Amino acid sequence: MKIKIFCDSADLKTIKKFNNYSLVSGFTTNPSLMRIAGAKDYKNYSLKLLNVCKTKPISLEVFADTFTEMSKQANIINSWGKNIYVKIPVINSKGVFSGKVIKELSKKGLKLNITAVYTVNQVKKIIKNINKRSKTIISI
Repeated sequence: MKIKIFCDSADLKTIKKFNNYSLVSGFTTNPSLMRIAGAKDYKNYSLKLLNVCKTKPISLEVFADTFTEMSKQANIINSWGKNIYVKIPVINSKGVFSGKVIKELSKKGLKLNITAVYTVNQVKKIIKNINKRSKTIISI
């Protein structure tokens, strides 16, 4: 079994430190962690993180709740760097499955990290909506 370890943080010092560790394969963060780390501007802070983490994968999450806005944000976030995985929540705040946006972004070739996955049924639904050749992480 091949295991990859990802550091879940938005703290710049932590990411600088663990970026130099070969044991850490990459990073994942979200808007809440960015706020805690003191981010005032999501894009500018993300670019600071990307300036530190230039080659390892880093997951940056959309913060929209509608699928149209999720898609727009995902495309913008994806444009910031080649090592980005765009985090998409498996359901929105109304409990609606994000399958449509997952399918659309996967088909476009965006690297995705589907997050807040809690059930096997959700995993099965995600698998039905991803392009089999796409790079996708499912965060359980």
